[in-house]
Amino acid sequence: MKYLRPFDLAREHGISTQAVRNYERDGFIPFAQRTPSGYRTYTETHAAALRAYRALVQAYGYATGGEIMRSLNTGDLDAALTAVDRGHAQLLRDRSTLDAVGGAVEHLTSGPGPSLAEHTSAHRGPLSIGELSRRLGVTAATLRKWEAVGILTPVREPVTGHRSFGATDVRDAELTHLLRRGGYPLEHICTVVRQIRTAGGTEALSAALDDWRRRLTARGVSMLDAAAQLGGYVALLGCAPAGPPATAEPASASGLLPTV
Repeated sequence: MKYLRPFDLAREHGISTQAVRNYERDGFIPFAQRTPSGYRTYTETHAAALRAYRALVQAYGYATGGEIMRSLNTGDLDAALTAVDRGHAQLLRDRSTLDAVGGAVEHLTSGPGPSLAEHTSAHRGPLSIGELSRRLGVTAATLRKWEAVGILTPVREPVTGHRSFGATDVRDAELTHLLRRGGYPLEHICTVVRQIRTAGGTEALSAALDDWRRRLTARGVSMLDAAAQLGGYVALLGCAPAGPPATAEPASASGLLPTV
């Protein structure tokens, strides 16, 4: 068996030997054997673990990458795979949200009827909750619900405590009303509103969404690389169950489909 020094593992990834020791301490790679004089000796299994961990961090982040490796190194393959599944599920949710927000922005910029700018240009001065509800044709309870989920952030009058909706809130309320009529759920509308506040408008938001899509694509590609590295490490550990993987419709005990 070929033995490796901490320097050999560190050099491959451009990290320090102390980082390798820290990864071992934190359970991201297996514990090293020691020579009679106390020096650490690593094997190809440790090198594969380090490759897998570094790839997992790139794809899933430090917390999830560490969780996956600690689970594997303590023999809990199912826990490791569950963490991987959660990462893929989150990526799928992010893609779904991105598609919904992108559709909402397209609705705002190219939909029929007056534009958002035309809606808000007529607004002058702060509005009470009653005035805003009449302006939009919605109930005050609806506006309070939009506030509760973070879409609207009205200030409170210092003496009465009544809500006061400024120009930004009126714009966001107009936007929300428009998107609700288009069938968009509040969680996606809340994302749109936050992004528009940050980006400064729908045009800047469109550019931000393009960047968001590129980052999701990069994360997906990183997950492919992490899967390859992780699969190699699991093979070296020999902890994968034998036999074919389970399928959605398992065959009968004889291996043939049942007859009718």
